[in-house]
Amino acid sequence: MSTKECTHHKERKKKRTRQCCAGLLIFLFLVLLTILIIWAVLQPKKPTFLLQDATIFNFNVSAPNILSATIQITVTSRNPNDKIGIYYDRLGTFATFRGQQITYSTAIPPVYQGHKDRNVWSPFVYGNDVPIAPFFGPMLSAAQADGGVWLIFRLDGRIRWKVGTLVTSRYHIHVTCPAYIPFGDTPRPGGIVVGNAVKYQLVSSCDVSL
Repeated sequence: MSTKECTHHKERKKKRTRQCCAGLLIFLFLVLLTILIIWAVLQPKKPTFLLQDATIFNFNVSAPNILSATIQITVTSRNPNDKIGIYYDRLGTFATFRGQQITYSTAIPPVYQGHKDRNVWSPFVYGNDVPIAPFFGPMLSAAQADGGVWLIFRLDGRIRWKVGTLVTSRYHIHVTCPAYIPFGDTPRPGGIVVGNAVKYQLVSSCDVSL
């Protein structure tokens, strides 16, 4: 075989390789373009969350920087989309006071939320002898003595969107639910005695960011 024939063969091979790469790039571009068009037409909306109630079992500041708390909350999540489902792959909830986490994170089991579906979760958020900032202890004790304290219950995790058979990659979801928690030996207005605990109806809207 002559040198000229070998060179011609290599050129044809390079040309086929370039054509294959170009075809693959065009195919990927068309797929991504289709996904973007579908996404724009469907206009996905964020799920909505509502903090319905909180049951106080324990909330005790035993030292300036030590807190023990056990609170059961009821949170409702709704998917407002009529053509898009939501996979909650991972979701954890905990309580914070002035930006500091004061309970452990409680995991909520993974679940799929269909079109217009609603889910209700009632996790316990708790922490035994949790160290907090030293100046938070007196603040919490004073707020408790005054009748109540503002807490923020957070839900953080990852979700995926489902459109037909298409499932997207994971997105971070951050939910913030502010709540005023009353305290006292006897139930305050809106409180219901439940065994050795007091349940308060809150019905507080939550902020959702993705």
